[in-house]
Amino acid sequence: MTGLGIASLTTAAAGAAPITSAGNTRLGIAVLAAIALIVLLITRLKLHAFLALTVGSLALGVLAGAPLAKTVASFTAGLGATVAGVGVLIALGAILGKLLADSGGADEIVDTILARARGRAMPWAMVLIASVIGLPLFFEVGIVLLIPVVLLVAERGNYSLMRIGIPALAGLSVMHGLIPPHPGPLVAIDALHANLGVTLALGVVVAIPTVIIAGPLFSRYAARWVDVPVPEDMIVRARPSAGAEHRPRFGATVFTVLLPVALMLLKALVDIVVDDPANPVQRVADVVGSPLIALLTAVLVGMFTLGRAAGFTRARISVTVERSFAPIAGILLIVGAGGGFKQTLIDVGVGQMVLDLSQNWAVPALLLAWLIAVAIRLATGSATVATISAAGLVAPLAADMSTTGAALLVLAIGTGSLFFSHVNDAGFWLVKEYFGMTVGQTVKTWSVMETVISVVGLGCVLLLSLVL
Repeated sequence: MTGLGIASLTTAAAGAAPITSAGNTRLGIAVLAAIALIVLLITRLKLHAFLALTVGSLALGVLAGAPLAKTVASFTAGLGATVAGVGVLIALGAILGKLLADSGGADEIVDTILARARGRAMPWAMVLIASVIGLPLFFEVGIVLLIPVVLLVAERGNYSLMRIGIPALAGLSVMHGLIPPHPGPLVAIDALHANLGVTLALGVVVAIPTVIIAGPLFSRYAARWVDVPVPEDMIVRARPSAGAEHRPRFGATVFTVLLPVALMLLKALVDIVVDDPANPVQRVADVVGSPLIALLTAVLVGMFTLGRAAGFTRARISVTVERSFAPIAGILLIVGAGGGFKQTLIDVGVGQMVLDLSQNWAVPALLLAWLIAVAIRLATGSATVATISAAGLVAPLAADMSTTGAALLVLAIGTGSLFFSHVNDAGFWLVKEYFGMTVGQTVKTWSVMETVISVVGLGCVLLLSLVL
């Protein structure tokens, strides 16, 4: 669910040959066999997900007829790119989360939320918070910022983890797939020459009912299907330390948490309004609004607004930072291996195979765009790759469309790109590890939720096409 697929797709588009010339049938069988092997290794043989993804990636290359050396190169390149792009953000988010938790800032937010939104209102509060925070953030960044709050609300409010977590995940996911300035929607808007303002407005119209159904409403069923406690190690990490003399103020805490959101949103607004790389204002916004700088700034500010405000010494803050890394070590490896598997899929030509097969599909434009995005999403695991690939394929269809039609085509692609996240998606493993679920439980909750978003979103797009 990251923007990492852009570089890979750009390379392919520039003429990079896939590492195998195997036929579509053999390649399709190889993909299914590799995914089945990963699921078998994890569920039946209880092999660690990092090792299972590594073995599955190598098996994919061998079954597809690729040289083993090139398969290894693809896997390691994908792993490195994922860790480089997502790992640093996860680490910075973990530091901010640890400061938030140990200082008592997370407690302050939780107590305020619990005091004002109880019972049935809580899932709605979580989806609203997640949607606002997720507007300018990558999915992974939004998760690491929200996790301490989600866990503390579930634990201290005695709520089902799924009842609270699913609405938050739905809000983040819908923003990622449908709303600019996320990379997928922006690239699709450019490829189809759609109007950004119209697409944004219609995207909000589609997002509201979609996030309501996939978040607060679906979480009722997810909580019945999967009843898991808050992960023990995460409870420890999210519980304030006894070393905190007093809590930071609510205003300062919220300011610190929303600071990276504000900086990245500022960059998005400047990109839209100024749109001139030579303009000094845009240059500054591009720097301070990048995810790395925005999160780093929030961490540095948090050391004062959270750590020092709680009475922490410099040595105590240093210990807090150091202890924030241990819980995310396994997550980084698994997410990285998921990125390696995704890159192997792309390099053996799975995305191109799906595009080739879809060229003869005789279906309406909006449904065709959705189906192509779904197929590429299932095959590669990347929402961004699915969005860009589908947009490139259906771009000629947008030439004769109205402004509204082109915008709806972008949204149809976006909804398709979110369909059924599974073991080849790094986001799948991120959710699994953070919420302490098994693979089967993650499929029943996260994967089904993503499918609900995709199908409901498509339904809203089709309804809008009838009235606009």
